[in-house]
Amino acid sequence: MSCPGMGQLLSNTLYYKRFFPYYAFNVLGGLDAEGKTITANHVCCVFTYDAVGSYERVGYSTQGSGSSLIMPVLDNQLKSPSPLLLPAKDAVTPLSEAEAVDLVKDISLLMLLYIKEGKQCFSRLCHRCLIYNKNDEVGVVLFGTEGTDNELTREVGGYEHVVVLCESKVVDGDILDAVQRLPRGTVPGDFIDAIVVGMDMMIKKFGVTNKGKKRICLITSAREPIKEPYEGTKEDQIDTIASQMNAHGMKLESIVVRELASNANKNIMDENDHLLSRFSKKAGARVVHVEDPTSLLGAFRTRNISPVTIFRGDLELSPRVKIKVWVYKKTSEEKFPTLKKYSDKAPSTDKFATHEIKVDYEYKMADDPVKVVPPEQRIKGYRYGPQVVPISSAELEAIKFKPEKSVKLLGFTSVSNILRHYYMKDVYIFIAEPGNKEATLAVSALVRAMKKMNKVAILRCVWRQGQGNVVVGVLTPNESNQENIPDSFYFNVLPFAEDVREFQFRSFSGLPASCQPNQQQQEASDKLVMMLDLAQPEKSEDLRPDFTPNPVLERFHHVLELKSKKPDSDIPSLDKTLKRIIEPDSKILLQNRALIDEFCKLFDVKENPKIKKSTRRLWTKTSLDGEGESVHGSLNDHGVPSFNSEGKPIVSQIGDKTPVEDFEAMMARRDGVEWVNKAMKDMKSFIYDLVENSYEGDAYSKVLDCLIALRKGCIVEQEPKQFNDFLRQLCKFCQEKDLASFCKFLVSKQIMLITKAEAIDSDATEEDAINFLVKTEPAT
Repeated sequence: MSCPGMGQLLSNTLYYKRFFPYYAFNVLGGLDAEGKTITANHVCCVFTYDAVGSYERVGYSTQGSGSSLIMPVLDNQLKSPSPLLLPAKDAVTPLSEAEAVDLVKDISLLMLLYIKEGKQCFSRLCHRCLIYNKNDEVGVVLFGTEGTDNELTREVGGYEHVVVLCESKVVDGDILDAVQRLPRGTVPGDFIDAIVVGMDMMIKKFGVTNKGKKRICLITSAREPIKEPYEGTKEDQIDTIASQMNAHGMKLESIVVRELASNANKNIMDENDHLLSRFSKKAGARVVHVEDPTSLLGAFRTRNISPVTIFRGDLELSPRVKIKVWVYKKTSEEKFPTLKKYSDKAPSTDKFATHEIKVDYEYKMADDPVKVVPPEQRIKGYRYGPQVVPISSAELEAIKFKPEKSVKLLGFTSVSNILRHYYMKDVYIFIAEPGNKEATLAVSALVRAMKKMNKVAILRCVWRQGQGNVVVGVLTPNESNQENIPDSFYFNVLPFAEDVREFQFRSFSGLPASCQPNQQQQEASDKLVMMLDLAQPEKSEDLRPDFTPNPVLERFHHVLELKSKKPDSDIPSLDKTLKRIIEPDSKILLQNRALIDEFCKLFDVKENPKIKKSTRRLWTKTSLDGEGESVHGSLNDHGVPSFNSEGKPIVSQIGDKTPVEDFEAMMARRDGVEWVNKAMKDMKSFIYDLVENSYEGDAYSKVLDCLIALRKGCIVEQEPKQFNDFLRQLCKFCQEKDLASFCKFLVSKQIMLITKAEAIDSDATEEDAINFLVKTEPAT
């Protein structure tokens, strides 16, 4: 029985037994001998059913409680075409295990300046294949060569000056070595001939398999004339090639490398651009123009990432007004490949050894290290102050927030109300459900209305059922200016109150005139900004996100390749192309040297010395003068000295020799909550003793260091009241003991109470802190 016949039989059975006893949601899959081919003779045949037998033939489907989780995976693996394209296309593409890529590289005379970057592009693709998908195949075709070496020339003639450097195969060391030995071209190159040779390679190797996962990546200057075809026009030739690409599921990506100051024939360049744009219209090809090596490196896509929906459902404007939408991620940070542990115990002769390591953990009791705690006796907990609160798995599940899957409109607001720094995490794109004309019209109308009124929407989103959190974000209209791409929305997650970090900074307008820039300084600053403008009027913008590769990832891949060949080799210096991303342009700096010198002179710019961070949270290092003597000045000139507890004995009391260091060591101890309180108590007693036993102020400088350390410690531990009360008591103590000189010393060093701006729990305002210095000074 054929699969469609079985589908009809199952439908009849379910309908006949719809009341009892069958009630199930089914998926039926098999092979059929009609329709679009997935192999030479058969096609995938999938039917999805409801409980009473209604069924539909689809490309792929899921049923069951995990349906919402597995559907995005199928979308990703089956490589459905972009739902942004109109008219809507078939959303089913046969599944394949690997991707095939043909690199078609122009090495003619006009591309000699970019030979190195071309090698880097090839290497990037090979690195990604080796890391992310070891089954991908890559082939390399060169044109503009002096010689000719390809099968089409031997079979039918023509296609001269095109060389197949490497046939399509799984990436290995031989391809990487061949890429590094690219020859230099000596004659003009015809990119159409090279594309045809690349297509011929793929068709002969894969036939009609791997549909939708075959790419041709063309890198050319497009400044050489294209030969006239034997029949028809060049446009007819492009149309024929594009139709063959569509029939075999091939995608073309063209990167045109061309400097703005090019002296090539403009008519030829315009004609070639026209032909490439025709490819774009007929075969959905991607055409990118770049002007420098860095942009070339970034424009070359080493991974073809398919769109995956994170939500499919209704955008609820009200309980009665709903629009069918799909949601995709627009941007997502590229992560490093996951590092794993491997074993070197497997014999080197075993080619099939996985070298995998299985890790087993054992949990033992603290009071009895020999006894292993079984899994049923373990429980998770949360630290709550000095104690640990146990939470069972059932309790943890019960306290989880379990909202219903939905995307609901909360309201509209003006664009000016959403500040730029409120945008969080990734960017999403909302589109109308593909093929749904009513949804497309509704989305388009809403986009244009919001754009006209300068409004944005606030949404509440739960992407999937059982999701543990709710997302509130802003929906921004994105009006399309292309005929085949409909209007859409961009969505950014907004922060909750707990996510916002508020930092109070003093306003520049409140500073005295001596601390504000004068007219000369302002003009010098304006010139400096204009000098480093990345979007100069006479050229295109530098470091555009679409064309700028991640230098950290690029360097990682390069070093990984080097270590795979020579494990003991040294780490190489940073590549010049990547330096252009992380360093200012040396030519611009050299040309504007006088302007930079003027800026430095006007602002008295000095090198910022590196300050070693303390291991104690965010405490800063004390300024040192000469051989370790503390520089005493105002409070702003002081910090808490850094310390390193590695290799040192545990400190349990404050000594006379290094009281500040001992205090920091005690504050840093985390083997008990009592050490923080003990450190503060001991430091207060130590300060009292120093002040009382001081002779003519000989210990005041040491007291100052201790006070500053105590003040910093109280701020870090959110104990401002302890310091403020102590400082008041200390000043009262000095007045009672006739130690007015110490109070004057504190006034001169600007020792103040901890204000609310420094610690939110403080009971002292800035005005209180300033008045405290005046009040504590005794009358003469």
